[in-house]
Amino acid sequence: MSFNNASLIIALEENQQPLHKLSSLPTGRRRVVSTPCLPERLPTASVIQREAEGLAPREFTKQMLKSSMTDEITGDIPSEPQNMHHQRTKSESSPRSPTSIKSFFSSLVSPALGRTPSSGWANLQPYEIMKAVEEKDIMFLMEVRDKAFPLLLQSSGGETPLVHAIRTGNKDVAIVLLGAFSRWVNYLEDGDIRQPQTQSYLKALRVGLKLAINEGLAKSQSELIASFMQTLIMSEGDKWVWAQVSTVSRALSAGTEGQPVQVAGAAVRKFATKELGRAELIASLEDYVSNATVDLLMMGAWSLVLQSVKGDQMPSYYFARDDRVYKAFVDRVVKHSAEIKRTCSRRLKWQLHVLQNGLEGRSLTFRRKVEMLASQLDEGEGI
Repeated sequence: MSFNNASLIIALEENQQPLHKLSSLPTGRRRVVSTPCLPERLPTASVIQREAEGLAPREFTKQMLKSSMTDEITGDIPSEPQNMHHQRTKSESSPRSPTSIKSFFSSLVSPALGRTPSSGWANLQPYEIMKAVEEKDIMFLMEVRDKAFPLLLQSSGGETPLVHAIRTGNKDVAIVLLGAFSRWVNYLEDGDIRQPQTQSYLKALRVGLKLAINEGLAKSQSELIASFMQTLIMSEGDKWVWAQVSTVSRALSAGTEGQPVQVAGAAVRKFATKELGRAELIASLEDYVSNATVDLLMMGAWSLVLQSVKGDQMPSYYFARDDRVYKAFVDRVVKHSAEIKRTCSRRLKWQLHVLQNGLEGRSLTFRRKVEMLASQLDEGEGI
């Protein structure tokens, strides 16, 4: 019997070939398999229109936020309607509801764009503002905000534009007005607060803000309650602020046993509860309560310093307005540092150091800062 081993011999011979010959052998390229592809159908005009109506207000909001950061103008807020062309201070508008943004966007493309008062801006009449409120002419109201802001706070027929908007059910207009008022309160100049005209505006604004809170607009306007509390303090809360500063200063004098942080926080919460009267509103006011708490602590500590150092008292209208009290506190402590080291007690100097360092920077919220202060001024070993 014989075997045909030719295939085995050829295979062995191929395996023994030099590597460079094997690498030079051509290799076949895999064929690309093509698959048919049909283009997707373009959307209809109604679909495009629907998407545009949904995206346009969102993009408009983005541009408004961007412009509010880049186009800030510094200047004085006019105290009288006659200063129509005076530029206002920088401002930030409060968040708007989707409904108000859609109304605002629709007003941009409406025929009312570019509307001017019948007798010109110099002789703008209150009834024209009321008419704009009834017609939901948001664009015109924003022009009034920029050119004749005090008219938005004046009464016509016993009602301000904000009260009229709420009572007629125009909540979109009310939200726009609330945003303008929040900006005005936050950036009101120090020199204007004590003027009789400004005080009358604050009282009128306080009534409108409280009505807006009672109507439930605080759910869509997160800054509404804080603006109301600020307005209340600036218009009628001067005596209350100084009474609480005195109470907190006594607690600071007692050291950790006096629990000054707890005393300050309880005073603010009691005041807010009395004015608002609703627990769910107090819960949304935590940031304001924390801000007011640390301000009372700093003002109380500085009032103790003034017992042995000749210096300036902090204005009460700085109270609970972001970091104004902190800036004034640090400036005064630095200015009188030599006298403080020489005349103040060891405990007070330590408390000033804790307040100055604990409240520095913006990386922590006011709520977190209050917790850190309480761990040292209320619960720590103290001095």
